[in-house]
Amino acid sequence: QVQLVESGGGLVQAGASLRLSCAASGHTISSYVTGWFRQAPGKQRELGAAITSGGSTNYGASVKGRFTSSRDNALNTVYLQSNSLKPEAPAVYYCAAGSSRRAYTYWGQGTQVTVSS
Repeated sequence: QVQLVESGGGLVQAGASLRLSCAASGHTISSYVTGWFRQAPGKQRELGAAITSGGSTNYGASVKGRFTSSRDNALNTVYLQSNSLKPEAPAVYYCAAGSSRRAYTYWGQGTQVTVSS
């Protein structure tokens, strides 16, 4: 079992930056693909970023060029650096881990991000 705990969300102004953290316990997070997803009320969950065990990353179209996912193996933590945040409906950002980009087994409880205009 892997437990994931997100942190770092909050209320920021448009154009600001946030760094979200996903702290893992129970297993080495670098053994998994770790993804960041966001979901606004009434909308489908969408991929923000994913980082593989080898460190390769890919990003959703809406965040490419603004968000960066990274990992600190010593801290067993994955990060999402979110820059140039756009004003939009509040969303909950979830961290997930799994065996591949198509199979996320473990999910955190989420952290809310609100970007005001």
